Amino acid sequence: MHDFQPYPIEVLEFNPFTKLSNEWAAIVTEADGKINAMTASWGGLGIIWGKNACTIYIRDSRYTKELLDKSDTFSVCFLGEGKKHSTLQYLGKASGRHEDKIAAAGLDINYHKDVAFLDTADFVIICKKLAATPLREEDFVDPTIKENFYSGKEEGNMHTMYIGEILEILAR
Repeated sequence: MHDFQPYPIEVLEFNPFTKLSNEWAAIVTEADGKINAMTASWGGLGIIWGKNACTIYIRDSRYTKELLDKSDTFSVCFLGEGKKHSTLQYLGKASGRHEDKIAAAGLDINYHKDVAFLDTADFVIICKKLAATPLREEDFVDPTIKENFYSGKEEGNMHTMYIGEILEILAR
């Protein structure tokens, strides 16, 4: 296992837009003794309810959503830009319902204060779930959202927005 150190949030110096779009991330959660990770390229960082927060979006069909709905915590793990196209592509295609895709991807799980994260990561955001809000088609103001993201094979496969309080940031 790698050693991770707390990283003070006050000294963060990265662009969240390029970090998510260039590196992607893995969302990790655990419930009922099961752990799953999925690739994410949607999300955000900011302040809500007086707390430092991380926002993630998970489709209804994802096994990670099923586990996160039962869990109070999750982690957002950045593996570094060089690993985007191998490990994270696999985590986005395989289903944790049918296999241990973390082991199949050659990844190990580590823990910080009982929150699971990928030991392969170089930067981790540890979160406590504050809210889960389903996105609904009738709430879209821009009609192209449904056409571009929720049509064809994704018809009806909406996202839930999860807001997590950032408990700690870790780096190695």
